[in-house]
Amino acid sequence: MQHRVVLSIDLSVLAANYTAVREIASPCAVMPVLKANAYGLGVARIAEALVAAGAPRIAVAEPYEALQLCHLGVPIQILSGILPDEIEEMVAHDVVLPIVSLESAQLISAAAVAQHRIATVHLKLDTGMGRAGILWCEAPELLRQIASLPGLNIEGLFTHFPLAYEQGSSFTHIQLTRFKSVVAAAASEGLCFQYLHAANSDAINNAPETCQHPFNLVRCGINLHGAFDAAGSLRVPLKPVLTLQTRLTQIRTLPAGMPIGYGHTFQTSSSMRVGTVCAGYADGLPLALSNRGSVLIHGRRVPIIGRISMDYLTVDLDSVPEASVGDQVILLGKDGEAEIRVQDWASIKGTHAYDIICSIGSRVKRVCV
Repeated sequence: MQHRVVLSIDLSVLAANYTAVREIASPCAVMPVLKANAYGLGVARIAEALVAAGAPRIAVAEPYEALQLCHLGVPIQILSGILPDEIEEMVAHDVVLPIVSLESAQLISAAAVAQHRIATVHLKLDTGMGRAGILWCEAPELLRQIASLPGLNIEGLFTHFPLAYEQGSSFTHIQLTRFKSVVAAAASEGLCFQYLHAANSDAINNAPETCQHPFNLVRCGINLHGAFDAAGSLRVPLKPVLTLQTRLTQIRTLPAGMPIGYGHTFQTSSSMRVGTVCAGYADGLPLALSNRGSVLIHGRRVPIIGRISMDYLTVDLDSVPEASVGDQVILLGKDGEAEIRVQDWASIKGTHAYDIICSIGSRVKRVCV
């Protein structure tokens, strides 16, 4: 029995996007960010494809994600904080850990010493994100204390931007100044880092200086999937890797004055050929597409009419008279020359591409091609 809704991930396009990011970010290396099961797409095959394409290391958000990728033979790095009861196992598996405070450094140090191991760590600097990390103004003294702890290989220093989607953001520039001042202060104490990184996908596109000296590593997530935050610019040539498709389940000709869907938000003004499509918000379609979005059938853009429900949506088929029950419906992706992008949904919903991709429903079949 086939799944009604299928999400196809094109691994060759994924690899091409990785290469495009690497060329733009050069001389920096590119670390794919595959947190949240690669944004819900299925991390195993995606990680393997990216390592095959040359990714030197992979970033995730938490320990469970890290353990799934330890077999790949490249460093697996946690970007977020680490809980005390997670440290011992992460040290045992050689996961690269974040240090967000002196206390976290002491716990990681103690676990490494107890296991007779050296734990590789990156210090997370809060230069204005306000979420986690060592405050830049407190960093010089704390770095001195952390550097004195045994069992630690302090490999990197990094920060994160809240406004990198704004081209020419003055606050991003302030963050860079703060970061570089900490790097200089650390160097004066004899503490140098193998990796310095700040750029996420948005910064790669909107703040090119984050791909230049002293930085030598960038972090890339959403761009690898061919999507980006439409609030900013795009300097990396990307292609979408996703196709979300389903099928027509019923076609009827409804009379004028017929209300359609919950809330009767649409009413036919004349006799209309209406198709029922077997996909709804449980599959990840934003409710905001109701009466505003469209789908692709036979290479033509067909408007969604009425409110999207959990399992179904309805469309106006007057422009596609040859459509029949069982036909393919493209929800995201290309059909001939027509295309619906993740950014299109994000714009209608008033959100960003991350939200759209992460919201694709659990019953949707993921297929790598």
